[in-house]
Amino acid sequence: MSSKSDTEVIIGGKVYTLSGYEGEEYLQRVAAYINNKINEFGKMDEIRRFPMDMRATLIELNIADDLFKAKERIEKLEQDLEIKEKEIYDLKYELISEQSKAEANEKTVRQLEEKNKNLQQKNARLEADLEELLLEDGSEDEPEEKDKAEQ
Repeated sequence: MSSKSDTEVIIGGKVYTLSGYEGEEYLQRVAAYINNKINEFGKMDEIRRFPMDMRATLIELNIADDLFKAKERIEKLEQDLEIKEKEIYDLKYELISEQSKAEANEKTVRQLEEKNKNLQQKNARLEADLEELLLEDGSEDEPEEKDKAEQ
């Protein structure tokens, strides 16, 4: 944890010493934010006519409004983030599921390719055996044909 420090800032033309654990740069940004709000209200003719305490209250209300709007935006962004994280989780689950299906399908394809290869080999052997049988039958038929031709 950083140590507590004191920083002088100018707000509304007056010098204030702010004390806190935040750095000087942060405290100067806070002071600049307040000065911008004071300047915004200072440019409005209808506000300049109000007593100083009423102007200060209006500035405070405006700053509080900014704070509440920022908190609402943060809540909405956190809800959006939660929804997106759930969507990512669901998509990751779906991806894993689809990868598992793809792996199972690849395994089935490999098995079917192997079965097809074996069937093609078996078919080739059967065709060779058939051809051999036909050749044998053809050579046996030739002498009979010669015998018939001689008669």
